[in-house]
Amino acid sequence: MDSHYDYRRYGILYVDDEGLSLKNFERAYRDTFRVFTAPTAEEGFKILEEHADDIAVVMSDQRMPGTKGVQFLERVRKFRPRTIRILATAFSDLDAAIAAVNSGAIYKYITKPFEGEVLEHTLKRCLEFFIVQRERDQLLAEKLSALHKMVITDRVLGLGVLAAGLGQHVRNSMAAIRTFVDLAPEMLHRESLDLGSLQNPAFWHDFHAKVQDRMKALVELLNHLSENSRPERFEFDGEASLRELVTQAASRLAEPLSRKRLQLVNLIPADLPLLRVDLPKAQKLFELLLRDEAANLQENATVRFEAALSPEGDRVRIRVEDNGPGLPEESLRALFDPFASRGSAGDEFGINLMGCYFIVHHHGGSISVQPGNEGGLVFQIELPLKPAPGPSIVESEEFLVRVMTNERLWERLLATA
Repeated sequence: MDSHYDYRRYGILYVDDEGLSLKNFERAYRDTFRVFTAPTAEEGFKILEEHADDIAVVMSDQRMPGTKGVQFLERVRKFRPRTIRILATAFSDLDAAIAAVNSGAIYKYITKPFEGEVLEHTLKRCLEFFIVQRERDQLLAEKLSALHKMVITDRVLGLGVLAAGLGQHVRNSMAAIRTFVDLAPEMLHRESLDLGSLQNPAFWHDFHAKVQDRMKALVELLNHLSENSRPERFEFDGEASLRELVTQAASRLAEPLSRKRLQLVNLIPADLPLLRVDLPKAQKLFELLLRDEAANLQENATVRFEAALSPEGDRVRIRVEDNGPGLPEESLRALFDPFASRGSAGDEFGINLMGCYFIVHHHGGSISVQPGNEGGLVFQIELPLKPAPGPSIVESEEFLVRVMTNERLWERLLATA
């Protein structure tokens, strides 16, 4: 049975204030196990912190000055719950050892003085248990991950199906509503109704304008949903100046940027090397980003673009910072979810940022967001100068998981599995 396990794969930490006991332990077992020793609980804990992923078993003497063995092992349990904990104790301390086992502070206890073969057998069984436990956790994580990818992939592809399948029906229904709204003012005139006799004529004008705006927004949402979730391959057959891409995107969005009186500061150096890109998608990248800023920032806000080459010279690092109200830390992880709402009004979705994420990823780059130093958000984008051809959106399951996942929620699920 022993031959099936590598007993030096993980280490054993022995903590005891008796120097001779530490030396004897190391001499007896260093050829069989990876041995760490420490004369105090504090030094033992420092070793555990430094080699946390390498230590499987922690054995501690009960009678030590200051921190007792049970107290030390309880601290170990809180720090590394999966680590196997053994208490070495004399017969006079059996009550404390039994209490520690019952409370879950230790896996088992052994009595001093040690019997060499018995202790070796015990340590081997502990290592085997730890290894099996670790392999089980990894297998479970892989199965959960596979299930998660299936769910997320289905969710993303469902966005395109939703947009394509329902889009036309929604547009047809909205066309009838829009016709009614458009004809309403004319029909009131035909009926010879004095508009001034209405209690509040301004209300009906505002109502008409708002209905038109919301219908337009719904059509745009459907268009973005369909466009940004469509599986396709990227063709990196164009070259573009990064500074010009941002300038052109700002020009195309002049009206919404002007409406909010947003100030765009383009500090991207003009002499940066040209990017090899899928030109229509690269142009869309900064348009989507600015569209999201225009939708969610307050009036008179500033959006600042900066960029520089990476130290290796093969990538461009782009920093986009705004001075808006920002978001709490827990909201940033889900910012690229297409149904996450960034604005306080709750009527703007993350379709734009999801599109940015897709485009950057398929250029072989990365995009992240973090809080600004003085409020607002900072988008960090990295793009290679010459991206390699990548897989289609459907093929890239790992990417789909990153796009659609609230990572903190998934981490909690794995932690409790």
